[in-house]
Order: sequence, then structure tokens, then C-alpha cells
Amino acid sequence: MKQVWLYLEDGTFLEAKSFGFEGTRTGEIVFNTSMSGYQEIMSDPSYAGQFVVFTMPEIGNVGCNRDDMESKTVYSSGAIVRNYQERYSNFRGKESLGDFLHEHKSMGICDIDTRFLTKLIRDNGPQMMIASTEIADKETLQKQLAASPRIEEVNYIKEVSTKEVYEHNSGSWDPQNHTYREPLALGKRVVVLDFGVKRNILNELRQTGLSVEVIPHDFDPERLIARYRNGEIAGVFLSNGPGDPLVLTEEAAKVRRLIAAKVPMFAICLGHQLLSIAHGHKTYKLKFGQHGGNHPVANQETKKVEITAQNHNYNVPDTICDIAKVTHINLFDQTIEGVAYNDEPIFSVQHHPEASPGPHDSKYIFEQFARML
Repeated sequence: MKQVWLYLEDGTFLEAKSFGFEGTRTGEIVFNTSMSGYQEIMSDPSYAGQFVVFTMPEIGNVGCNRDDMESKTVYSSGAIVRNYQERYSNFRGKESLGDFLHEHKSMGICDIDTRFLTKLIRDNGPQMMIASTEIADKETLQKQLAASPRIEEVNYIKEVSTKEVYEHNSGSWDPQNHTYREPLALGKRVVVLDFGVKRNILNELRQTGLSVEVIPHDFDPERLIARYRNGEIAGVFLSNGPGDPLVLTEEAAKVRRLIAAKVPMFAICLGHQLLSIAHGHKTYKLKFGQHGGNHPVANQETKKVEITAQNHNYNVPDTICDIAKVTHINLFDQTIEGVAYNDEPIFSVQHHPEASPGPHDSKYIFEQFARML
């Protein structure tokens, strides 16, 4: 393994080993508390422009495979792990995590104190960093990082969104038979606005029997409104995605047109935030965000606690209560996790009910959307 040097904007300078793509990359550093699913996390487009610190110390044990991809490639700047396991052991494994990261041009960093990094992020919040297998000089790394754009200055949606309209026909994953389920017969059509959608979100939408059409982020809202009014489509889904939602001014304006036209909508994560912004309630950045597969959320209607998967640095404000009913609350920090808008056929959640990897406590939300349509 080559040496790799890390420089964080607070002045932290570290040396580690490289097991992924070699070169120099910048990005925002965040930590993820999931105990499994590193391939799904790395192939989630929502991590574009970020280095992911895994709090689980052993990473790479089960290898990687084609079925667990959440998108066509890896948009994350890199994975940072305590111990990397090159020798994987799983009947579904086809290649090592190192080979996987090389293939998708994402860095892999190991032999580093991930507990120290996690505490640093927890106490001081996420920050920009640079990692390089080419540059060992601290001052040079500092200058290069200072000259690089910050994550809140980049519209990553243009990179991760589909360029062409397509139909999604795969159902949800069957863990017993290790294949994708045969979905229900085609029913009402929903259009997915792709801001960086995870494949398993599309799988779950299709599994409910909905006909799923995915379109690029630079959509024409008037065309969608016309299709809704003539009965061609039943509703719209706003997907997850990377970056600061306040950067997406054009997308928010288009969503505002759909709201005014009373088009039924459901949204997850970034889409949830865009709906809030489009309603006039700007999002804010959390101290260190929520990233992991073990976050308790209280369903305000059923009074049950759901263990959820999460991946966000931004959140909708409490002022959203002026126009919407809060349906879900995060029990870690009491932030808003779900809302249903007053007198509108629109609802959204911050967490990930598709949960790939698990848990699956919130999968019922997809059925809720199908019933609404």
C-alpha cells in the first residue's frame, strides 16, 4: 500500500495507507455509524463530494458485488476505515473493496484512527479535507484545499442525475432467494425527479405496483403539470441527492410550480428539503449530520419508534410547522424527520425508508404513497 496524507481545514495533518484509487481528492469529511453495507453507502449518490469515515472498525470483510450497487458508479471522494480487509469471505462477493474503489476511481484510506476523526467531526462539525498519495507536504496540501470549492458551492446534482428518461422495472430485493422480486402488475404512473436517486428507492416504488419513470433534474414543470392534468401520470416523487439544497434554486422554483398546481408528491431526504425550500422555509446545516443505519425515529401518528437509515447534513426548520403537520421526529436530536403538508397531497421524510442496507421499519411509507395516488 502507498502512503496517503490527509489535511483537514482545522489544521489536522495525518498519514495513513491507501488501498483505493490513487491521486489527490478534496471533499467534506463525515462519519457513518452503519455496521454493514459499505458498498451501498459508497455507491449512494448522496455522498458525492464527501469522504466517509466508517465507525465500524473492520471494513471489506464481505467484498463487493454488482447486485448491491445503489447507482452506476461511486461519487464519494473516498472511504476512510480503521482496518481494511483485502481478503473477503462471502458467497455473494465478487471483488474486494479495494478493487471496487479502483474501478470507480474513489480513494480508500486505512490504518488511521477513525475514532479520533469521528470525535473531531462530532465536536467540531464536518469540514473540508484533502487526501493525496502524491503530495506529502502539509503547506502544499493546505494551499490546494484552500483553492478548492466547498461542498456548499457545488451543484452535484448535475453530475449524479440521469441524462436520459428511462423506465425502472425491477422490484425489491429478496434476501431469501438472493434476487430481485417480480413486482406487482403495472399500475398508476409516477415520475421520479432524479437528484441522485438510489436504486432501491426505485425498486420499492415499483414493488408497490406503480409504473416508475425516471427523468433528469432539469425537468420542465409545465410538461409534468400537463401530464398530470390529462391523467397520464398520477404523481411525482422527489429523490435523495448530494450537497446543500439551498444551491438548487432552479430546481426549487420548478418544484414550487408543481406545488401550486396541486400535483401529488412524495419526497425523501434532499427531495424533502427541496419541498420545504419551495414552500418558503429554508433548510439549515446540522452540526455533524445524521449518517448511519441505527437512528430511532418516533412516528407521531402510530406512536411507534422506527429504527431508520439516515444520510443528511441539512434539515428542515421548525417553522415548517406553520404549514405542515410533523409526522416523524428524530429521537437523537429532536429534529423533524417527516411532514405532511396542510391541505395539499404532499408528504415527505428525511430518513431513508428504502434502507439499503437495512433496517426496514419504514418501508410502509412507499405503500402509503401508492395508496395516496
